[in-house]
Amino acid sequence: MVGGRPAPARRELIGFAAVGLLAYAADLGLFTVLRGPAGLGPLTAKALSFVAGCSVAYAGNALGTYRHTRPPGLRPYAVFFAVNVAGAAVQLLCLAVSHYGLGLTSQRADTVSGAGIGMALATVLRFWGTRTLVFRTGEATGPVPGSRTEETGGRVGSWTG
Repeated sequence: MVGGRPAPARRELIGFAAVGLLAYAADLGLFTVLRGPAGLGPLTAKALSFVAGCSVAYAGNALGTYRHTRPPGLRPYAVFFAVNVAGAAVQLLCLAVSHYGLGLTSQRADTVSGAGIGMALATVLRFWGTRTLVFRTGEATGPVPGSRTEETGGRVGSWTG
């Protein structure tokens, strides 16, 4: 804690997690509506809800967690989307290995491997990719009040917390 506030690294993790939960809720809610009342097929519904979830996550991170970095143009969103696709691939790979490779075919095994282990590994990948490839701390546009950059006179320091 610095002055009663969480350290920058902790704020970053909390912000990333909060935005992720919001994006997950948007993805799940839209998927449920598209799959149910809208009558779309599962893959179409999931593809559309995934794009919506990525958009919510990008906006939340750009306007919240990483608001002190302002990468210009559409490139950051494209990289963010690619990082999220990689995360989804990790989840699918965990599910495929468990279900088809190890023969663990129960619904519980699928949930543990895809939504448990796969989600945990994908979240680590997404956090790393978002922080390193999309919202680089070295591209700050100015100090955020109470941040380490403000404490160092606007110079961007490390986020070791």
